Amino acid sequence: MTRTWLAARRCVDFAPVPWSERIGLMYGSATTPRTAVLVVDLQVGVVGDCVDVDGVLARTVTLVDRARAEGVPVIWVQDEQDFPRGSAGWELHPALVPVPGEARVHKAYRDAFAGTDLQSVLARTATTHLVLTGAQSDYCVRTLGQSAANAGYDVTLVSDCHTTTGAHLAGVWVGGEQIVAHVNAYFAGLRYPGQRFAAVPHDQVVLSASVVA
Repeated sequence: MTRTWLAARRCVDFAPVPWSERIGLMYGSATTPRTAVLVVDLQVGVVGDCVDVDGVLARTVTLVDRARAEGVPVIWVQDEQDFPRGSAGWELHPALVPVPGEARVHKAYRDAFAGTDLQSVLARTATTHLVLTGAQSDYCVRTLGQSAANAGYDVTLVSDCHTTTGAHLAGVWVGGEQIVAHVNAYFAGLRYPGQRFAAVPHDQVVLSASVVA
């Protein structure tokens, strides 16, 4: 989501996952817990002013291709609060092309779990480990990662596959590169009992198991 309207957004909570269900998320009913790659808001109307967008897109394509080759689900998340469905800004960047059968999640809030079927989508494949890419780093990407942590998932932030714009915050200019670095540091240091978190480059992400690189 873009910054211009964020100050006016209202906070939305969704019901926390009970501990009994968190155990299921962490260990799953399947023999091997599963990973899913989430591509968040890499839309035409979002990425235009973001830093290193060409590099982020190219690396995300590489990661998505590897996920498909390894049989790992790819989930596409799109904002439709700022960008009505079907509008030019709503469309995914042309570099990103979902294939038939890949889940699409359409959201109206920073948190992709809020008011969507994302949790059901993940449950269908017994997913326990989310690999996050997308935009904007400090809004929808970070919010989704934190929400996933609260819900009991392991989270890997792909450190070179998310992006944002610079911003004036309380009268201080913070560059997009600095924001990306801060969000990477945040997830690299995140700790929850019984869960794993990391921020690693796309070529170091472990996809075929629940173990976080």
